[in-house]
Amino acid sequence: MKTRNQIIVSLLICFTSLSVRAQHLSLDSVLTRVADNPALQAYDAKVSAQTAYAAGAKSLDAPKISAGQYQTPYQLNPNGGSFMIQAEQMFTNPAKLRAKEDYMKGLSKVTTEDKNYLKNQLIAQAKQYYYELVVLEKKLALLQNTQSLLEYMLKDANIRLTYGKEKLPNIYKAKADLYELDNTREQLNNEILQKNIMLNTLMNRDKRMTFSVDTNLILKDYETAITDTSALANGRSDIKGINRNIELQRLNAQMEYSKRKPDFGIQAAHMLSYGGYPNQYILMASVTIPIVPWVSKEYKANLKGIQYEVEELQQKKLDLVNQAAGQLAGISTDIGSKKRQLKNYQQNIIPALQNGYKTALLAYDQNTGDLPSVLNGIKDLQIARMAYLDRLQELLTLQVTYEKENESN
Repeated sequence: MKTRNQIIVSLLICFTSLSVRAQHLSLDSVLTRVADNPALQAYDAKVSAQTAYAAGAKSLDAPKISAGQYQTPYQLNPNGGSFMIQAEQMFTNPAKLRAKEDYMKGLSKVTTEDKNYLKNQLIAQAKQYYYELVVLEKKLALLQNTQSLLEYMLKDANIRLTYGKEKLPNIYKAKADLYELDNTREQLNNEILQKNIMLNTLMNRDKRMTFSVDTNLILKDYETAITDTSALANGRSDIKGINRNIELQRLNAQMEYSKRKPDFGIQAAHMLSYGGYPNQYILMASVTIPIVPWVSKEYKANLKGIQYEVEELQQKKLDLVNQAAGQLAGISTDIGSKKRQLKNYQQNIIPALQNGYKTALLAYDQNTGDLPSVLNGIKDLQIARMAYLDRLQELLTLQVTYEKENESN
């Protein structure tokens, strides 16, 4: 019974392992899970903190209460002076409080755009790793096709060897080519595991969890796209982040400008007089005078500095838009070139090598050719198909880069 239970448990573990390995993830589902990345969640926490800080921006200074002797002579039994209890409260100008609150709320908007910028970078990484997985899967399928061709040729050559129609060195060459595929397959499988780990890291999942990918690729026509600089400025999170910083500096200027407004205070005191004198009180109002030259010098200098900060940010924004437009133009040109190369592989190079392989195979079947020629044809065809997939990977990388620069999905 114990052995039977152990077998059942082992089978359950195997089925569970197979179900995990059989998990299929589309590109959209991967990109959705990138939101679980700890770096993005850290920005969410920071935004929440800044929002919480802004909630207390309109708080007043704490009131001040004091008590003690007031104008009392140095006598053990004084017949003059009094014991005073006093309270003071300063009221910050409401315009200052509103300006401070608006500035602190602006901080969270800047942080939100910083988060969006990082999210765009992580999404680009996820796309890159996903497309690399797709191409690696296609290379594995290509290896399997090449292996089938080599196994067929090796089987045919062994039959010919028994009849003295084939040479032993050619048999060994075919075996070496077949074994060489094992090394290539091992390298590809290792790269697939590495990409799995990288994607799982981005999705904040178990790093060893394996999954299959959708090998259907969609190539975008970015080579014909025209860059709209206004849409670019409104779409990119780093440029929107600069806009938020400009807004923040303007709010900072409003906060500095509000320093020229006066604050108000009130002071109340009650005095218990000694020596039979009547009790007394104090009730006074106060107002600050921030427009005097030795006070106004600071906020005037700060306002001037903020103007230069805004000018710097505006120039930085123009520079980013200009650079992004140039990069997108260069990438779209490169995409067009890569597509023409892929078309050349599909229409000319690979068909020519297929015809060369078929010709060598036909000559071998008719005993007018040799096995090395067929093996070379198979190898050349595989190299060309691998080169095609390498160009395809380069095209997909350019597509990801274009979408990252344009910040589009």
